Amino acid sequence: MGDLLGDYLRRQRATGAYDEVIAPDGSARPGYEGIVAALESLSAADLMARGGAMSSAFTDAGVTFSLSGEERPFPLDVVPRVFPADEWDLVERGVAQRVRALEAFLADVYGPGRAFSDRVLPRRLVTSSAHFHRPAYGVNPANGVRVHVAGVDLVRDAAGELRVLEDNLRTPSGVSYVLENRRTVTRVSPDLFGRQRVRRVSTYPEHLLAALRAAAPDVADPTVVVLTPGAYNSAYFEHSLLARQMGVELVEGRDLVCHDGAVFLRTTYGEQRIDVIYRRIDDEFLDPLHFRPDSVIGSPGVLGAARTGSVAIANAVGNGVADDKLAYTYVPAMIDYYLGETPLLRNVDTFRLEDDEVRAHVLDHLDELVLKPVDGSGGYGLVIGPAADEHQLARLRRDVEADPRRWIAQPVVALSTSPTLVDGELVPRHVDLRPFAVNDGERIWVLPGGLTRVALVEGSLVVNSSQGGGSKDTWVVSDGGTQLELPVRSDGRSTGTKLNVSVPATGPRLGQEQQQQQASDAATVESPC
Repeated sequence: MGDLLGDYLRRQRATGAYDEVIAPDGSARPGYEGIVAALESLSAADLMARGGAMSSAFTDAGVTFSLSGEERPFPLDVVPRVFPADEWDLVERGVAQRVRALEAFLADVYGPGRAFSDRVLPRRLVTSSAHFHRPAYGVNPANGVRVHVAGVDLVRDAAGELRVLEDNLRTPSGVSYVLENRRTVTRVSPDLFGRQRVRRVSTYPEHLLAALRAAAPDVADPTVVVLTPGAYNSAYFEHSLLARQMGVELVEGRDLVCHDGAVFLRTTYGEQRIDVIYRRIDDEFLDPLHFRPDSVIGSPGVLGAARTGSVAIANAVGNGVADDKLAYTYVPAMIDYYLGETPLLRNVDTFRLEDDEVRAHVLDHLDELVLKPVDGSGGYGLVIGPAADEHQLARLRRDVEADPRRWIAQPVVALSTSPTLVDGELVPRHVDLRPFAVNDGERIWVLPGGLTRVALVEGSLVVNSSQGGGSKDTWVVSDGGTQLELPVRSDGRSTGTKLNVSVPATGPRLGQEQQQQQASDAATVESPC
């Protein structure tokens, strides 16, 4: 083993975590043989040059995210993550199973409520959730799909088992980085592929568009739009990229108008009826008639139009009740109840703090556990006990005692590590995985790869981009023919694909006060990845 990986292995063993690339005996894990051979032939200077080329490529393409109000290139590591075909088969089946169960749960929550009558889970779990919305009750999608896109976060524990950390069914973000990561790696480091047969990720926009069109009311040629809060949002790059690659309009709330029970897009040719809205705005900002009346980034009346069945909203309003981390603890029971199956992917062990005895145990071991707010996202609000000081733990104790429903507790999971280039060296950094599932009502398709996020700070277990994390290109090695990506142009189009891209319509200008409110709202909506 070369110096770079030899030094890496010595450091990795000190973490006590499972390593994705190198086995304990120093050999490459299945699927990584070619990558390890390529890395052993490179010097630190070579790796630094590749890292710089990737960063420059992201900067030139505008692949950015917002951190502390500043736009920055999204860090992409030079070493990809690999899943052999058999392991990815488990991920695919496990994620699809979970989405089917959560889809049934949401239909039950906003419908008959059978699971409550049958005591599968308590009704108060739903009614006390911050993301349960009574205005969504009785809104029945045309094809029965509420979860058009799901992001299910997976981690690998110290024993090497993949486990579900949380579910994201509102507006899961990050897929644009999957597409751009692959485009950049194929251009900067094509030699890493070697003889690997890597499944494509570039078909994601096609699958997404097909699912959105399938969600439309009974229309021969449905009109689909992507609804964004605007350029101030941290995920705006993703909104614009997906709209371009699907060939649909990217619109803001001011571009839409609702009347006669339908939604219309203002254009220079008059009003055009909309059939499907792929919204990237959180529920609270979507329709000021039902939610926040001060929101200027949504469209008044859009939920009423969805209730009449004239427009489909993807993902459906009210999905956040299934994102609640207390609801997460009941997903294995949902899989058994709604599907009659055993979970293929297990949850991370979790404590429910509403139980007095469980809460007492957790409060006695705060310095050993991870505490998470049930409605949190982006890594905000969580407290890692072993890394917290006395003041943080004291404040956490008060918060838990005051409102135990707001928290869950989990043991500290030593997330698996992967070689990551930091300051010219390959060092172990913790990673997770967000596979993306697309549901068209007939099939749940899982993007072969997903977003591997990496914590760039030594020892950190927080991988979220909103907390300064980066990412890796994620490969699924195919047993079939070679499926390498076509190079993708900087405008987001594949060189081998022709897409019909429209110019977004421009709505009426806002006053200065409204513009300031819009900027404030746009910067806060949509959960970060």
